[in-house]
Amino acid sequence: MTGSQATPSFRLAYVPGVTPTKWVRIWNERLPDIPLTLVAVSAAEAFDVLRGAGADAGFVRLPVDRADLSAIPLYTETTVVVVPKDHVIAAVEEVSAEDLADETVLHPLDDTLDWERPPGQPAFERPATTADAVELVAAGIGLLVVPQSLARLHHRKDLTYRPVTGTPESRIALSWPEERTTDMVEDFIGIVRGRTVNSSRGRAQTPAKTKAEPKAKRPDASAARRKPAAGKPAAKNARAGSGGAKSGAAKRGKPRRRS
Repeated sequence: MTGSQATPSFRLAYVPGVTPTKWVRIWNERLPDIPLTLVAVSAAEAFDVLRGAGADAGFVRLPVDRADLSAIPLYTETTVVVVPKDHVIAAVEEVSAEDLADETVLHPLDDTLDWERPPGQPAFERPATTADAVELVAAGIGLLVVPQSLARLHHRKDLTYRPVTGTPESRIALSWPEERTTDMVEDFIGIVRGRTVNSSRGRAQTPAKTKAEPKAKRPDASAARRKPAAGKPAAKNARAGSGGAKSGAAKRGKPRRRS
């Protein structure tokens, strides 16, 4: 068959720690004829994937280069420290960056927090990935400060985590190439922003109902009877007219009584 078009599809990239399940489910409910494909990417390569058309849009970690990419900030994550379950920090609800001053804190090469200076004492060597750093924490080599979603992603039964104050926070955003803001991208933006299926910004919306025009009033029959015809004098009340005629005839025809 010639001249056939490829079936439209939407490719959604996402960085580690982001769970796009909720938005994917809504997409499948609203646009069942357009398949959505998930593309897992690292935080470092996410923007190159978007620029290279490897995905139509993606959940990324800020900051975003606004020169050619659009972004909608979605939420800010809590920063936590990952520690062994038998560590002293596991006994408290929250710690500060200063509380980690004497601890060896691992700083992986794929770290997603924008540090001016990481807390604690640096390890002899930086782990290549966050997953490698988690393994080192389990081995008692040091501690790890990460966004909470990454602590959950790399959860182990022998580890736990606690919130840390006084540290950078990671923000998640939806991003896409500005020059490729397609209808499908607009549809997904609407889903992420919580718009309903009938939103004025969405494509899949029901036509607005036109306001019914008021029905013309039927002429008042009694009023029509009361209104004289053009060029004719108004008719006298039949009852009054006949009564008047009889009265006149009676007066003319009945003799007067003598006093």
